[in-house]
Amino acid sequence: MTEFDFPAAPAGRPLWLITLADLALLLVGFFVLVQATQHVDRRALADGFRAGFGADAQTEQVIPVAAAGMMNFAAGSASLPGDTAGLVAWAREAARDPRVMLTVTGSVDGSSGDVDPTTGSGAVLAADRARVVAAALADAVPAGRMMITTTTHAGRRAAMVNQGFAGAPPEPNP
Repeated sequence: MTEFDFPAAPAGRPLWLITLADLALLLVGFFVLVQATQHVDRRALADGFRAGFGADAQTEQVIPVAAAGMMNFAAGSASLPGDTAGLVAWAREAARDPRVMLTVTGSVDGSSGDVDPTTGSGAVLAADRARVVAAALADAVPAGRMMITTTTHAGRRAAMVNQGFAGAPPEPNP
């Protein structure tokens, strides 16, 4: 078979021109969408998007942006391993923004010695570690802006504090 056995390619537009036209149409469509939703209630629009993808409209997700924590708890202990002044100062600075939510997550290392001495449960010890750190931060963080969680897998003997963006603060009732 030779090169003369194949038909000649028909004349057409270069491929980059078609790609450019597609991108230009996408950009125009985006600007039309922005202009069309300019006077729409943004919360209702977001709820509509959530409903379209099957998500619960009432669920507000906290977006993590920074983290700090207390590391190196003694095995089987929820006593603070060191001074909390630096962590408290960090939390106080983070909580100045009313859109920020702090999540305190306790964890255990998964060993048989890193469990609550009374119950023998690692989950209880992880919750105790998170509670102790949350109590240390209580004066620095306004009420309702901190939550306590525990991890479901073995990790470090620690209590991590995640700073998360939770969106606009709720409007006060008149």
